[in-house]
Amino acid sequence: MNNQTRYQASCFCGDVQLTLTGEPEAMAYCHCDSCRRWSAGLVSAFTLWKPENIEITSGKEKLDCFTGNPGSEHETEVSHRKWCKTCGGHIYTEHPDMGVNDIPAAVITGFSFKPGFHVHYQEAVRPISDGLPKFKDLPKEAGGSGQLLSE
Repeated sequence: MNNQTRYQASCFCGDVQLTLTGEPEAMAYCHCDSCRRWSAGLVSAFTLWKPENIEITSGKEKLDCFTGNPGSEHETEVSHRKWCKTCGGHIYTEHPDMGVNDIPAAVITGFSFKPGFHVHYQEAVRPISDGLPKFKDLPKEAGGSGQLLSE
């Protein structure tokens, strides 16, 4: 019997459905220009999942993909951004260089988002004072400098 936690995620119209198993590897906020533009927000609330913990349960044929980070200082990082061809809703981003997929917290039904830190805080356009660590780029474990910035 599998007692692992399961979450459901979907695009805006619901045509693309995901099942997430277990818990994310991390939950945080990203302030980089690429994530802000992709999410159309001042900050991106993300959850990182191992690819094997994500199953596309419906609508796989309705997914389209944009690869890259145009105009960003992070252009060398490969990102495969997945979205629904029906509604245009963003559903997840593959980060193969990091071995994780980013599921926006907002698309996961009934999920309790508990961020642990901020990344790319040097690019913040809306400072957030919440007491969480603010990394200039990424934590060392994720290939960044690990340098912390003040609120």
